[in-house]
Amino acid sequence: MNANTPQDAIRQCRVAMDKAMENTRKEFSAIRTGKATTQLLDLVRVEAYGNMVPINQVGSVAAPEPRLLTVQPWDKALAPAIEKAIRESELGLNPATQGGIIRIPIPMLTEERRRDLVKVVHKLAEEGRVAVRHARQEAIQQIKKMDKFSEDDRKHAEKDVQKVTDEHIRHIDELMKTKESEIMAV
Repeated sequence: MNANTPQDAIRQCRVAMDKAMENTRKEFSAIRTGKATTQLLDLVRVEAYGNMVPINQVGSVAAPEPRLLTVQPWDKALAPAIEKAIRESELGLNPATQGGIIRIPIPMLTEERRRDLVKVVHKLAEEGRVAVRHARQEAIQQIKKMDKFSEDDRKHAEKDVQKVTDEHIRHIDELMKTKESEIMAV
């Protein structure tokens, strides 16, 4: 999208950065911390009726206990497909079907697995920061192309873009530290 004013460029930049931050937050929520949360299964896709769909579109996901997730399939015939999708995800979970309900015990994380998950969190945070920096770069390029504004206005707008960038990167770093402490908590 092209911006007509420096403020438009900053606004578009902020929207793109907000999306990058929200995407990072979603990816963090799907990383296991040792406690059962329904978001853990958000990224698991199940083959149902010829399509790959999110698990929450084929059944209801619940966390009845701190170390247990359950999936109640809306169509009992999909239970094996749901179980297979969970088992083949990179979450390290071992589901079992009992009476039409898929029970997923959440095992304690080993120290090695915790470190691996922290590395994944750092990688996802870096991807989020890269997306934020990309949005900054696009906004600065748009601002530099605006001929009808003074050099001072463009420099001021570039400083504002940098402030927005710093704010978003700081927020992603806070999310990363929070998730890291959740993972490392025994």
